[in-house]
Amino acid sequence: MTRGGAQGPGGTSRRRGAYRLGLRAETLAALYLRAKGWRILARRFRAGSGEIDIIARRGRTIAFIEVKARGDQDAALTAITPSAQRRIASAARTWCAGREDLGAMTLRFDAVLVSPWRLPVHIADAFAVAER
Repeated sequence: MTRGGAQGPGGTSRRRGAYRLGLRAETLAALYLRAKGWRILARRFRAGSGEIDIIARRGRTIAFIEVKARGDQDAALTAITPSAQRRIASAARTWCAGREDLGAMTLRFDAVLVSPWRLPVHIADAFAVAER
């Protein structure tokens, strides 16, 4: 442990900072989506080993949205790895289970990319997940 209680790279202090940055990015993304006419159905939905940052609806579309905050948009988009996509899809299946009102809905996986000094970017159908 270093002076002042802060830990080095990968330590608790660094994780806490990343966690706070993620929360701020998710809040900014939710506000941005609301301004675009989306209704937020859930935030930080957890199921098993997966988590969905935002579940939102507009019209007949329900979007399972991954929010990424990075220095630039390309880095944010690349941060949504195939394993993260599988975890998000697994959580989405859990959220959908037993909901009979989804038959007429379009379900998709979107992303909101947050980078410094820029408006968030909402990417519809950011990734597709193969059915199991």
